[in-house]
Amino acid sequence: MAVPVACVSWTVTHEEIFSEIHEYCANKYKNSRQLLVRKLFYLLTCEYCFSHYITIGLLALTGYKLLLNDWRGYFIAGFCIVWIANIYMSLYSILRAHIKKESVETMLAEKETTMSGWSDRMAHRNKDSKGIIKPERLGK
Repeated sequence: MAVPVACVSWTVTHEEIFSEIHEYCANKYKNSRQLLVRKLFYLLTCEYCFSHYITIGLLALTGYKLLLNDWRGYFIAGFCIVWIANIYMSLYSILRAHIKKESVETMLAEKETTMSGWSDRMAHRNKDSKGIIKPERLGK
């Protein structure tokens, strides 16, 4: 049950498909003069806070209870699902940052290799067959 909570919470609060809604809510919570409005819109931009809403909706939809068969079962299940969902989102965030870092490092290495090859070709073009720099190239 924590996987769908994590997936929906992360998608709504971080992914590009909901970026307009996220920006609107962020603008509202940063610029509103009313405390209640600021807090409400902040809850819609924070993945941890938003996961509580998703969990409540999921518990209402499924009737899932944990350990006890009354309201306390909902309470326990709710906090357990939120806790596990946020572990998943933290792991996903770390994994995503690691992948992004590797991709940037690969791109920089490719660029460096390309530039190195280009400078080697240019140096070769400016030398004669004996490896001496051609005099007409010195002035340029």
